[in-house]
Amino acid sequence: MKRIPAKIRRKAQRIKLLLLDVDGVLSDGRIVVDNEGEEMKYFDARDGHGIRLLARAGIEVGLLTGRYSRVVSHRARDLGIRMVYQKVFNKVDVYQKIKRRKRLTDQEVAYVGDDIVDLPVLRRVGLSIAVRDAWEGLKNKVDYVTEQKGGRGAVREVVEMLLHAQGKWGEVTKSYYD
Repeated sequence: MKRIPAKIRRKAQRIKLLLLDVDGVLSDGRIVVDNEGEEMKYFDARDGHGIRLLARAGIEVGLLTGRYSRVVSHRARDLGIRMVYQKVFNKVDVYQKIKRRKRLTDQEVAYVGDDIVDLPVLRRVGLSIAVRDAWEGLKNKVDYVTEQKGGRGAVREVVEMLLHAQGKWGEVTKSYYD
């Protein structure tokens, strides 16, 4: 993991909720449709395990995506993510509702995106993150750009950053070292 600047570490210390876009962030962005019209996506197992580590640390995870896919519902259920918003046309409106419902401030929320549709939310959250292979116009507008690509370890990288910044990494991974 790359060295995290002090400014980013301070922002990461406040995070209580990590919101993720799906296509291009949690998945690699490819959408495979078979002859029957069934959709498939590719997810990274380490990203999924990272999400479980965040849950152990008491940091919630939510999905906020413009598309609807049953695959996303299945993956969210598998990972224990209950906050799933699909077919969202105005991500800022949904973000504001989530924030009010959870009684959080902008500074307590991190968001990971990959394209221009994520920009309105990224401009509001306390910690804005783009994946390495995000749209170029997004990268200079966020706090942090991952070394890993979307759907290929970027979420795990963010998870590790948050857990290290909050001093929770050792606590949530202790059982693996015993």
